[in-house]
Amino acid sequence: MPGIYLDDLDLRILGILQRDSSISNIELAARVHASPPTCLRRVSKLKEAGVIQREVAILDYAKIGSTLTAIIEVSLDRQAAEDLDSFEAYICAEAAVTQCYRVSPGPDFLVVAEVADMPEYDELARRLFKASSNIRNVRTFFSTHRAKFEANAPVSAIADRGK
Repeated sequence: MPGIYLDDLDLRILGILQRDSSISNIELAARVHASPPTCLRRVSKLKEAGVIQREVAILDYAKIGSTLTAIIEVSLDRQAAEDLDSFEAYICAEAAVTQCYRVSPGPDFLVVAEVADMPEYDELARRLFKASSNIRNVRTFFSTHRAKFEANAPVSAIADRGK
């Protein structure tokens, strides 16, 4: 990671916080075998450096109401940097969009959106994709079952990049 060196303690802290950021600093210190003040300083440093961007709650959508997950491929007519940036800003401003990736090869973007039902998806698609003159193709897949959803990256992969 450019600009910040992550040592083994930082990686252990990140691994635990990715799984459960609600634990107390004392519990975190015990799990990583460091003192509470050391953990507090390290977590503050990781937040200030932007390594820890934010802390969120991951919801089980099935328990709060049925939702429809739409996985959307979007291809643009023009792929100049400003066109890609503009579309990305446009799509990410939509509240229903939970994830957005630039991808290659294939479509230009993969977008994940959570909607209540098909009529809501239809309204979203009309609003987002019919209005833009730069969209060449949209193809949507609907999830029938979510087998896994994690918000954490394996810290061993992070450690390997630093070597």
